[in-house]
This record gives sequence, structure tokens and C-alpha cells, in this order.
Amino acid sequence: MKKILITLSLFCSILYLQSQNVQLHYDFGRHLYNDLKQDATTGGGRQTLTSTLEVFKIDTLGSFFCFADFDYSFQKVYGAYWEISHEFCFWKKSKVNWLSIHAEYDGGLNREVGGYNDAWLLGLTYSGHSKDYSKTWSLSAMYKLIPRTIGMDGRKDVHQFQITGVWGIEFAKGWCTFSGYVDFWREPRPWQGTEYMIMGEPQFWVNLDCIKGWNKINLSVGTEVEISNNFINKGFYCIPTLALKWDFARNR
Repeated sequence: MKKILITLSLFCSILYLQSQNVQLHYDFGRHLYNDLKQDATTGGGRQTLTSTLEVFKIDTLGSFFCFADFDYSFQKVYGAYWEISHEFCFWKKSKVNWLSIHAEYDGGLNREVGGYNDAWLLGLTYSGHSKDYSKTWSLSAMYKLIPRTIGMDGRKDVHQFQITGVWGIEFAKGWCTFSGYVDFWREPRPWQGTEYMIMGEPQFWVNLDCIKGWNKINLSVGTEVEISNNFINKGFYCIPTLALKWDFARNR
């Protein structure tokens, strides 16, 4: 575990240096649901603070995206989750440049359960944008391999699927941003009697660099609402946050 944490620290340091934006979220989940209450002794349950690092880069092969979430308990990192993906589009100058090949890896660590089930995804993505790029969207359909998954019958069941939608909308003359994603996928969980999950995290931001004289202050305030079914536990959850974001890539 120690070697894994050292590797994770190095990875996070590199990610921070390349970050497009950094977010800090105060999570209200443990205040809204009894089964998510934080344990005063161990720090288990739903954590109060989460920081997020995001990277997005355009390259010659297409585009690269990576994010990492860190949950904090009693001034320590309680858990971490990350996704690394690349859109491969070797035909950017053709009429079908809206289509790309999507490759992705998901993983993470947690003090209670150790490592999360690694997941490998491969599929196709349809994407588009408005002329001024104030509106962007994508839809991906993917094969999902989760090597350690056990099916409802107690046997290995590693072959799954996932559908993901992502959007970003900037409006009100740049004052507001509405962005987020939604995932729908199959992942058997015999212990809770479910196979299909949905997870979405819409975000709403007010961009403070629109204030006169604040054009170099790339700070936004807003919220993220985690909407899920059969993901945290069996059933439906709707958990808001209060958040701050510093966007290094935002220029006005």
C-alpha cells in the first residue's frame, strides 16, 4: 500500500502541474442521508471535503482528458479516484471528424476497501460544438472490462458496457457555466442485488472574472449535484456540494 501511495503522490504532483482547473467541494451527503454519516472515530462514511484536479489537452492524435478526486477525512486523504482517457481522431480534416475512438482507464484507492476495481473502456464518441465553442457536447458508447467483477451467480462477470454523455455550456455573456456528465453502465453487485447503475454530476458555476477589474481572477463559485442510482448504495441519492474552482485555462 505504501508503494502505491508514493506512486499516487507522484502522479498527483504531475497532474497538479498540468492542471486545467482545481476544484474544492464541501459535500452535504452525510447531512442528508443517515447511511452516509461520517464516523467520528474512524472517519468512515461520506467525506466532507473533496478536491478535484482536471486536465484537458488537444494533441495531434485527438484530445486527452484526466481528472482525480481526493476525499479528505480528519486532515488526511481518505480516498482517491481517477480517470484517464484519450479521444483518438486520425481523420480531423475529414467530414467525419465528429467521430473518434475513445480509450479510458478508471481506478482508485480507499482507506476502508483498499483499491477500487480497475476498469478499462474502449468505444466510439460522437462530439460537437457551437461555432464559438460556448457549447460543447459528446456521447460515448463503450465496451467496459472490469477484471475483478463477480456476477450475480457468484462467477466472474468481467464484460460490461457504459454509455457516457458530457456537456459544457457558457452563457449570460460568460457569467455562468453549466457543465457535467452522466454515465449509465452495467456492473453486478451481488451484495446489494443490483446490476445497473446511473451516475451524473451536473455543475453550475458563476465566473467571477466577469466582474469589472477581475479579468485575471479566474475564480468561480458554484455547486455540483451528484445524482446516482445503485452507485453509492442501493437506491437513489441526490447530493449537492458548495464549491470553488480556479480555472488556469480560462482567459478573458
